[in-house]
Amino acid sequence: MGVLNCTPDSFFDGGRNIQPERLQQTINEIISDGAAIIDVGGCSSRPGSVPPSEEEEWMRIEPALKLVLQNYPDTIISIDTYRASVIEKAAKYYRVDMVNDITAGRGDSRMIPLVASLHLPFIAMHMKGMPLDMQQNPDYENLLDEIMTFFAERISLLRQQGIIDIMIDPGFGFGKTLDHNFELLANLHVFSVFGVPLVAGLSRKSMIWKPLGTNPEGALNGTIAAQTIALMNGANILRVHDVKAAAELTTIVCKSQSFNHLK
Repeated sequence: MGVLNCTPDSFFDGGRNIQPERLQQTINEIISDGAAIIDVGGCSSRPGSVPPSEEEEWMRIEPALKLVLQNYPDTIISIDTYRASVIEKAAKYYRVDMVNDITAGRGDSRMIPLVASLHLPFIAMHMKGMPLDMQQNPDYENLLDEIMTFFAERISLLRQQGIIDIMIDPGFGFGKTLDHNFELLANLHVFSVFGVPLVAGLSRKSMIWKPLGTNPEGALNGTIAAQTIALMNGANILRVHDVKAAAELTTIVCKSQSFNHLK
């Protein structure tokens, strides 16, 4: 899943895709480098961020949707939003193939019924708090137990509301300390109990660059290492900024796992 941020303030590539020429170039790179899904977002969820208005969010992603459909109509389009109005407009005027919701449907009471009515696949992410406050001393009595309980409840609710195609994302960096993130990474396999695809978004996050003493721009090698661990621990979809590198590591991991007779 290639990340297409159409925001001025995302933590790694904020503002990079504001100009139409650069937006088209990024889309071309994401597709040509091997992404199966393009994840379009117009609302930054970096720690401390303040969301734009719903109209501003839509205005940010509309040009991207238009360009993807004009040039790559067969590409799977995911929209990264927790606002039902954004999905409504995308479905009405363009196309949306899946919804990636950082609030797992809790951010907008209209989201779950809408996704169900449109028969769309849905990524439910775990987040403690909201982006504005989620990194202010996040605390858990038992990290894995709390997130497992969260997903058990959300998956049950989503199915009751008519959403069949569900994916889950443990939310690296969303209301978690550095140690929380690495505990999650080491124990991703526990989420296989739910029998749904597991999404891992690790790309260039602070859990990667802080231990390395670098910054998001210098975190590619660490990102690849973390993504490899995620795949070997049960992740099915990698949400990435660096599509070519992720596609290559996926090829190697899958080739290795095809010879694992004990898995």
